[in-house]
Amino acid sequence: MFVMLENSNGASVPIGTTSSVDSSHQVAGLRTKTVDPAPIAPEAAAGQISWPLVAWFGGLLILCYWPILYHMGHQWATDENMGHGFFVPIMAGVIAWQRRYELVAEPRQPNFLGLLVVVFGGLLSVAATLGTELFTARVSFVIALFGTVLYLGGTRWIKILLFPLLLLLLMIPIPAIVYSALTMKLQTLASELGELMISAMGIPVLREGNTLKLPSQTLDIAEACSGIRSLMTLLFLSLFISYFMDKKVWMRWALLIATVPIAIGANGVRVATTGLLSEIDTKLATGVYHEVEGYIVYIVALLALLAVHRLINVVARKWGKA
Repeated sequence: MFVMLENSNGASVPIGTTSSVDSSHQVAGLRTKTVDPAPIAPEAAAGQISWPLVAWFGGLLILCYWPILYHMGHQWATDENMGHGFFVPIMAGVIAWQRRYELVAEPRQPNFLGLLVVVFGGLLSVAATLGTELFTARVSFVIALFGTVLYLGGTRWIKILLFPLLLLLLMIPIPAIVYSALTMKLQTLASELGELMISAMGIPVLREGNTLKLPSQTLDIAEACSGIRSLMTLLFLSLFISYFMDKKVWMRWALLIATVPIAIGANGVRVATTGLLSEIDTKLATGVYHEVEGYIVYIVALLALLAVHRLINVVARKWGKA
């Protein structure tokens, strides 16, 4: 706190600081008054980050990885299973921007090991591109981004930005071999659940592999009906919900785990609903009706995820009071 002296002419002269909160007294015929320093706006504090340096490294990284990023974006636009890919970097960027003041509060300690990580990511990208290994090439971008953050701000910056950096992994399509194995397993689960639910409704059904034979027609649980699309999207939304609606870190893991049975169960309900509608009218199990039915079931799955989030919070509060 600064102390100002006012003379008889009204002129103010600074003489030092004082710890008094509110003081006004006479010193050698001069009246003193305290003046509080102006608070530093967070926007002004943000200027401590070297934005030109961040922009330079960010632009250079995007330029070097542009062919990989471009083809990945094209897959987002053409692959129905990766429609959420466009929103992942946006969400990660918003989270990183929200944490910029935490970055300012930490002293910037550049770590030159970050350059080695960037070089490793670059070499990995070259090797993966030559070997036409798309997944590894795309992961190398995230590795290089980790290295850039480590070089610019040190381990403290990595700790602050760890969640948005890891979140970027969800924008990368899973490897084809993993996708095929996962899809096959999900198809089998959908067929089994559909058979149980249809039988529970009193409709005769015979399952042969991923085919359900009903009195009216035969339902083939194709790859597109495996539920992997809704699973990937719900995994992303579970992180969105847990971060923006609940700040507890453990909640992110809880919702991620809960998403898997919710997505599988919802797809089983979709198969059973299709079987039920086909007994009413076979046209209801195909075309636009089938697509609309899928969207409705997806919305139900999302509502179930929100309900589970609320239920977990209720149980956590009760245990906290116990």
